[in-house]
Amino acid sequence: QVQLVESGGGLVQPGGSLRLSCAASGFSFNSAAMSWYRQAPGKERELVASITRGGGTTYADSVKGRFTVSRDNAKNTVYLQMSSLKPEDTAVYICKAVPVFSGAYWGQGTQVTVSS
Repeated sequence: QVQLVESGGGLVQPGGSLRLSCAASGFSFNSAAMSWYRQAPGKERELVASITRGGGTTYADSVKGRFTVSRDNAKNTVYLQMSSLKPEDTAVYICKAVPVFSGAYWGQGTQVTVSS
């Protein structure tokens, strides 16, 4: 059974930092492309960052230079390091996995709130 469990969200002041984690199980993690999405109230889900099985990364323009996605294949975990957070980064952050020859799997999400 595939599971994606996000953690690390919370309330942070503008300019602060958070590190999100997504622990994966039930599939071959090191062969999967992993992504972070976010969804704010009343808005569509948007792609924040992706990392390929080879470690290549892509970012939304809105987070370039502030967010870093990484993976630890030994721990079956993908991370999203977020710095210089802004109120507009407030959203539920959701992990997505796309294993080779498989459809996509989604986590339940973790809430990030940036507010003073």
